[in-house]
Amino acid sequence: MKVFGNLTGPQKTAAQLAGVAALMLSLSFAAVPFYDWFCRVTGYGGTTGVAEQASDVILDQTMTVRFDASKEAGMPWDFVPQQREMTIRIGETGLAFYEAYNPTDRVVAGTASYNVSPDQAGGYFTKIDCFCFEMQVLQPGERVLMPVTFYVDPGIVTDREGKFVKHITLSYTFHVTDLPEEQAALAPATTADVN
Repeated sequence: MKVFGNLTGPQKTAAQLAGVAALMLSLSFAAVPFYDWFCRVTGYGGTTGVAEQASDVILDQTMTVRFDASKEAGMPWDFVPQQREMTIRIGETGLAFYEAYNPTDRVVAGTASYNVSPDQAGGYFTKIDCFCFEMQVLQPGERVLMPVTFYVDPGIVTDREGKFVKHITLSYTFHVTDLPEEQAALAPATTADVN
């Protein structure tokens, strides 16, 4: 079958260029989900692992985990870790808390993005449960403690680069999120600030 058989030279070139452009456009849409999948599988870029239960193996070696908190511009919450760092055995389940406070007179929803550094540790830092898995909604004046349950996968000690990691930093950034319509309809217009 001749796809370009009846086209002249300039028409054939134009058709080929249009085909290449269509292919590049379709690949650009596939790039984001592919990159997300790649990061989750490999831990590349500090993407953490996720597990449903604790590690079966706990080693005698320890790892210091540091906790960091930030907000995007325009996020009105106060957001801080309750502990700056903890030292746990590799494979041991750790529990850390972050505190969020909504000082405004309106309901504010937020979603946390996260990162682990150094990048070599990303695939070995495993979350069992995390506030970052779902949107958080704070009422006016509400203050909450948000837990993250995690462990450092024992495989890090045999990884070519991971075995040199002694400190891991878990960073969260909160972003303002639009409330779903059903929640926005239930939210009070204003409320006195409660401490």
